[in-house]
Amino acid sequence: MTASTRATTGTGEDPFEHIGLFYRDEDQYAAGCAAFLQRALACGDPAMVAVPGGNGELIRARLGPEASAVTFADMAQAGRNPGRIIPSVLLAFAGSHPGRRVWIIGEPIWKGRSVIEYPACAAHEALINAAFTGRDAAILCPYDASALDASALADAERTHPILGDSTGTWASTAYTDPIETAARFDWPLPEPPPSARPYTFMGIGALPGVRDFVTERATAEGLDDDRITELLLAVNELATNTTEYTGGPGTLTVWAEDGTLACQLDDSGRITDPLTGRIPPADGATRGRGILIANELADLVRIHHRPAGTSIRLHFRLPAPAGQAGDAQAGAEARGSDRAPADSTGS
Repeated sequence: MTASTRATTGTGEDPFEHIGLFYRDEDQYAAGCAAFLQRALACGDPAMVAVPGGNGELIRARLGPEASAVTFADMAQAGRNPGRIIPSVLLAFAGSHPGRRVWIIGEPIWKGRSVIEYPACAAHEALINAAFTGRDAAILCPYDASALDASALADAERTHPILGDSTGTWASTAYTDPIETAARFDWPLPEPPPSARPYTFMGIGALPGVRDFVTERATAEGLDDDRITELLLAVNELATNTTEYTGGPGTLTVWAEDGTLACQLDDSGRITDPLTGRIPPADGATRGRGILIANELADLVRIHHRPAGTSIRLHFRLPAPAGQAGDAQAGAEARGSDRAPADSTGS
């Protein structure tokens, strides 16, 4: 893959590059990623690779000794929740190298991503452009063109100003405004099962009852104690936002599905900034961290804006039943690689 022309904005050249790399086999993957990293290393710039599972080893092998100069992370863990990738992976790496251009390979979408995860992944890809506009950074996002649905590849063209493959790079004619594009993936959430029992609360004095309700349901479904602590922290932050900002009641619903504990909060509030929960507030700020904390702790966060308010659904992975620990570990590493390719057709 050859060097690309940098994207431009209405005020002139933007130093930020966001490239969607289409590959069809392991050799194209390794070659395209290595070429990107070699641009960084030739400039003496810091570089990071955040890709799922064994993909990082393909890149290490292609780079050879140069790989020692690159930071590696497993996206299946660091980016298990797409909502934490911008603050806890991309911006965290950029912030650790102030005043320097950073180069990052981030692969948030792969065949194993489930249908419930996909819209959060695609919205994340769009919002990278808003979060990094004007920053001295380059981010390359690989897409497996032989495994992903055509609709997922079309979405990549909408979310990346620059595209590339084994022949070179070019400007994407399908790229559109990142905020408008992210809004395309605000899909309605599947309804909770009829058996799920909702809990309605109102006012700051109701928060202890909220925590008791969540603890009871999470314990009954078998969530680990450490994870219950994290779930309580995330839910308490969101419920506190409800009491402080909406002036009305909130409703919590908790149930188990597909190996995860789902916890949904519905209220009448509106989230007007699509980067809420993705851009850390200024140091010393005492507000504005609720959704950021939820993104950090949960395995998946989905937010849906309803006509009458907002629904926020948290997913926490449940322990595997006895005798299935090996299968659960494989699933954690591959994030459901036995599922169908991501389908980006919303309802």
